[in-house]
Amino acid sequence: MRPVCGLESYSQETLESTFHIAYPSYEILFCVADAGDAILPLVRALIADHPNHQAKILIGEEAIGDNPKLNNMAKGFRQASFGHVVFVDSNVLTPPDYLDQLMAGLETGAGMVSAPPVGLAPSGFWAELECAFLNAYQARMQYAIDTMGCGFAQGKTLFFRRSDLDHGGLEQLASEPAEDAAATKMMQARGARVRLAGPFAQLLGPRTPLQVWKRQVRWARLRRASFPHFFAPEVLAGLLPPLLALGFGLHDLGLLSPAAMAGFAILWYAPELLLQRMARWPRSMTALLLRDVMLPLVFAAGVAGRSFEWHGRQMSIARASAPGQQAETRRLARLRSKLRRLRPASRGPSL
Repeated sequence: MRPVCGLESYSQETLESTFHIAYPSYEILFCVADAGDAILPLVRALIADHPNHQAKILIGEEAIGDNPKLNNMAKGFRQASFGHVVFVDSNVLTPPDYLDQLMAGLETGAGMVSAPPVGLAPSGFWAELECAFLNAYQARMQYAIDTMGCGFAQGKTLFFRRSDLDHGGLEQLASEPAEDAAATKMMQARGARVRLAGPFAQLLGPRTPLQVWKRQVRWARLRRASFPHFFAPEVLAGLLPPLLALGFGLHDLGLLSPAAMAGFAILWYAPELLLQRMARWPRSMTALLLRDVMLPLVFAAGVAGRSFEWHGRQMSIARASAPGQQAETRRLARLRSKLRRLRPASRGPSL
């Protein structure tokens, strides 16, 4: 299932890659909320160009919560034909062995399999900055945590046994502001492990400073809402906290010098730069430095606010804390969905 919403820089490449997965039998469900979405002509053309694949477009929303991506994908889950389902974001490039990697992870006894993205094909410095956040910072940490046996899901790829989402499991994904956090908690409650595959490429293209900032703040607020105890140590992330601690310590010893501070910074970044080179990820020392300057600001913004923007839509991290409140949230979401359908617009028929 690929939820799609609007055209992106590499929509052609990423969506077409879905048709080149080397797996014996699978279906592709493109989920679109709005019948007037600009992505639809491209999706229809791709389906026409690959007539030997089971692929179709599903239009509309099922309001099961406040998460618009989950509301968009719900109809795909209802119509899925196979015993395993994967939700994969539209901007993820799926390699030919994509489903083989996911199945291999599930066969280890995991309850679900996920995968972080790595940013590739950046256009301009601000996209390189997003790569600095995505790759050797976020993906590196997520794989390190998975190695310790404490893996958690990343919403770019979520792979389940269908039976684990039947009988209310899909609705459980709406219990948190982000479906990946809800999936992680659901598996933890069942005593099942989340394993990682990949990583898989996210093709970036151009970015603006505001886009990078908004994305990082959104993710920070979502992490704070769902996993506050794990979010709190992020205040110490990056170069600045240990560099400041070193500076104060050397000052007390009378050994403070620019050479010592620069030497520490070189030692700090050397493993990250080596990893980027070995993995053939985009490298920019300026982007790494700016990222680490931004990390305390992103943390502060994550603590200070409760709202964020997703595809131009204002949302809140406030979530229901009781079943009655959750039911009310779903009722309001269904009402908003009906109002959107009643809004006058030139729309084609649902498929």
